[in-house]
Amino acid sequence: MAVHTSQSVVKAAGENTARGRSRGTGTPPPTPGRLRRALSVHWYAWAMVAPVVVVIGVIIGYPLVRGIYLSMTDADERNVARSIGVNEIPATYEFVGADNYVDALTGSQFLGTLGWTLVWTVSCVSITFALGMALANILNRRIAGRSAYRMALILPWAIPGFVSVFAWRFLYNEERGLLNKVLGGAGIDAVPWLNDPTWAKFAVIAVNVWLGIPFMMVALLGGLQSIPSEQYEAAEMDGATAWQRFRHITLPGLRPVSTTVVLLSTIWTFNMFPVIFLLTRGGPGEATQILVTQAYKFSFEISPRDYAQSSTWGVLILVLLMLFAVIYRRVLRSQGDNW
Repeated sequence: MAVHTSQSVVKAAGENTARGRSRGTGTPPPTPGRLRRALSVHWYAWAMVAPVVVVIGVIIGYPLVRGIYLSMTDADERNVARSIGVNEIPATYEFVGADNYVDALTGSQFLGTLGWTLVWTVSCVSITFALGMALANILNRRIAGRSAYRMALILPWAIPGFVSVFAWRFLYNEERGLLNKVLGGAGIDAVPWLNDPTWAKFAVIAVNVWLGIPFMMVALLGGLQSIPSEQYEAAEMDGATAWQRFRHITLPGLRPVSTTVVLLSTIWTFNMFPVIFLLTRGGPGEATQILVTQAYKFSFEISPRDYAQSSTWGVLILVLLMLFAVIYRRVLRSQGDNW
């Protein structure tokens, strides 16, 4: 009796399926797309994120589109729309296409500034990473006063950046600065820290490294504390030296953290406006001018203000950073990192 009932149910299901196919085209209904499934399943999350996306689109999207448009014009202080009293003067700038990009990429100013910007970025990031790694390894051990050392090393991160830069500017003062007074006490002539092109480059790199070490140290210290201590104990029992433990346990264990902090530090350093602007204003001459400070100079310091050139440099900075992020991600994937 049960067997007969099961056969009847199966037969009925088959007839219903055949009847459904005869009514339609004979093909099963299409499956919804990935975006549609995501919206139907995670609609609440999308609803919560939507206001933030809209605000970011207005705050960032519009200036970005406006900047790209201005970079393709000859807009400057003399031909943009402006008000003089009650008179409204319309804009008279014209569309020039990619001429600004061609001029920037073929001119010596952009390439020269780009060269120093790359040296500045690589130097700051590499030194900051090395010192942060060393300090993180020291503070990861049980030493007397470890908490006090951590607080002291995090202090530069807690102080506002402009306050730190002004303090360093006072230290670098050629006549009254503390550094030259210490050198004078040792019988060494005063160093023109901010007045000599070479010394000025060392000075700005030192300040940026001093500001960046706390972030790097804290991030790497968190990564070190996530590595199981059993791995070090097993390696030590096997006779591995300190360098071998560092190379085969510490560095692979820190790879997820280090890849992120190196990328973030590179982007921040590449666009580190406050240190250069407040310490040297790109001087002496143009010795310490990086791309972002030069773009600012085009818009706010030279006369007439060149908005088109400033926008062009801003777009090129964005493109360079995007290219770096893409290449960096591909290199990590080629090494087996899912990042």
